[in-house]
Amino acid sequence: MRVIITGGTGLIGRALTKHLLSGGYEVVVLSRDPARAHALPSAAQVVRWDGRTADGWGDLVDGAEAIVNLAGASIGIPPLPWTAERKRRIRESRLNAGRAVVEAVRAAARRPRVVVQSSAVGYYGPRGDDLVTEDTPPGTDFLARVCVDWEASTAEVETLGVRRVIIRTGLVLSADGGLLPLVALPFRFFVGGPLGSGRQWMPWIHIADHVAAVRFLIEREGAQGPWNLTAPTPVTNAEFSRALGRVLRRPSFMRVPALPLRLALGELADLLLLGGQRAVPARLQQEAFSFTYTEIERALRDLLR
Repeated sequence: MRVIITGGTGLIGRALTKHLLSGGYEVVVLSRDPARAHALPSAAQVVRWDGRTADGWGDLVDGAEAIVNLAGASIGIPPLPWTAERKRRIRESRLNAGRAVVEAVRAAARRPRVVVQSSAVGYYGPRGDDLVTEDTPPGTDFLARVCVDWEASTAEVETLGVRRVIIRTGLVLSADGGLLPLVALPFRFFVGGPLGSGRQWMPWIHIADHVAAVRFLIEREGAQGPWNLTAPTPVTNAEFSRALGRVLRRPSFMRVPALPLRLALGELADLLLLGGQRAVPARLQQEAFSFTYTEIERALRDLLR
């Protein structure tokens, strides 16, 4: 059973590759920079691609079990200001990858059983304390509009008879990169604390649960449409900070004011650090998916032990 992962050298792609290989899958990782694939298991096949077309890899789609489309320029880990050029790259990299997936599926003699299309809970925009499920409509900010277009980029595969799953991912916690090592750093130097008011919601998910959920959706024949990939228990930034302080045995009182973050990062500060969504995985819970990590402190202890 072959699974093709676009953007497979990123944080989620690396973990998903290892998880699928351990489950007996054949994994093909597409990357614009195969040199970054040194962290992947040797059993993974790495194929260079241009990020825009099916040239050089389209034949691998023939008879594949699934394509997992994770490709896209980083939105801000580590945080970098969103210049006009960076925003263009964020959007275009995602749309180009989606078009390439459709091109490959259209040309395949034996089309894959499922396409898993990546997205993010940023699709919903900042929602305050409102509970956010897969039925919540999209927001109107830049990140929400990108997510809407990103999801739509592979919609054509459904007309070709291919089941399509959309994964709206929350804040993925991993010891190997992403958000967690960055936010843990000030705590290690005794200067950690909440960001801004601390009341903003953090729809987190442990990396192990994330990749397990992706595999669950690949194998679940009836699964289609959007799925929130978040833990069932979102926490506020203040709650997250207190839990992180307890795990690291450090204080959590050095609050970072919102104004310096906004001055340094512009709109990125509000969308990624000071805003958030109280998102829950309503559909995964309805399907009785078994989360290993439902409490933030237990998840942090596992990752930072």
